[in-house]
Amino acid sequence: MTVVDAHHHVWDLSVRDQDWIAEGSPIRRDFTVRDLAPEARAAGVDSTVLVQTVTVPEETPEFLALADEHELIAGVVGWTDLTRPDVADELARLRELPGGRYLKGIRHQVQGEPDPQWLLRPDVRRGLTAVADAGLVYDLVVLPHQLPACTEAAAALPQLTFVLDHLGKPPIASGALEPWASDLRALAALPHTVCKLSGMVTEADLVSWTIDDLRPYADVVLEAFGPDRLMFGSDWPVCTLAATFSDVLDTARRLTGPSEHAWIFGGTATRVYDL
Repeated sequence: MTVVDAHHHVWDLSVRDQDWIAEGSPIRRDFTVRDLAPEARAAGVDSTVLVQTVTVPEETPEFLALADEHELIAGVVGWTDLTRPDVADELARLRELPGGRYLKGIRHQVQGEPDPQWLLRPDVRRGLTAVADAGLVYDLVVLPHQLPACTEAAAALPQLTFVLDHLGKPPIASGALEPWASDLRALAALPHTVCKLSGMVTEADLVSWTIDDLRPYADVVLEAFGPDRLMFGSDWPVCTLAATFSDVLDTARRLTGPSEHAWIFGGTATRVYDL
C-alpha cells in the first residue's frame, strides 16, 4: 500500500521568521526536507504534501522548487492572496514556475482572521472561485467557531473541494465534543468536503495525551466523512511538540480499522490532490 503523508511543513529561519512560533519553543529552529526524509522513509511513507506556513508570496515558489528537487514531495499546498483582483493570473503564474506542476491547493491562515465570517466576504469568495477554476483544492485551517462559515462557503461553491486541516482543531485537551462535532458533521454533509486526520496530538495535552483521549474525535470524523474522504497528515514538525513522526503515524493507524487504511493512508490524498 502506498502511504502518503498529506500534511507537513518545512522552514528555514535564516530565510524568514515564523512569527507564529513562540520564543523558546523546541520547534523554533530550522526543519528541512532532509530532516524529514529519513523519518518519513523509516515510517514507510512513500510521498508527502508540503503545506504553507506563512502568508508571504515568496514561500510558495520556494516550496514548488523544493518539490522539483526532492522526490519525496508529491504536492504543494501554497498561499496566495485570495483578495487580489488578479488572483487567477497569479495562480497561472505559479504554475509556470519551476515545480509549478506540484501546486495542488491553496491555504490561508483563516484561524488568525478576527472576522469569523472572513470566508464569506465577496472578495474572498471571488478568490475561492478562481482556485476552483484553476483545478486546485482549498485547505481550511480554522478554529471550531469558524466551522459554520466553512460550511456556508462550501455550500456556495460546490465546484471547489474543501479540505479541513486538523479536524478543525477540536478542544481535545478539555474533552469537549460540542459544538465542534455538530458543526463538523454539517460540513461533512457536503460531498465535496474532505478532512485530514492530523494535528490531534497538539490539540491534546502535549505531555500526557493517550489514544483514548483522541479516539472520540477520530470516531466523529470517520463516521462523518468516511474513509474515502479522510486522509492522514503528520503535521510534522509541529507534531514533535507531543510525539515523533512514527508515533503519530502509528496512532492514526490504531485509531482506524485495517479496512479503512488504503483510503486514509494513501487513496484519499492521491485522489484529492491529484498526486
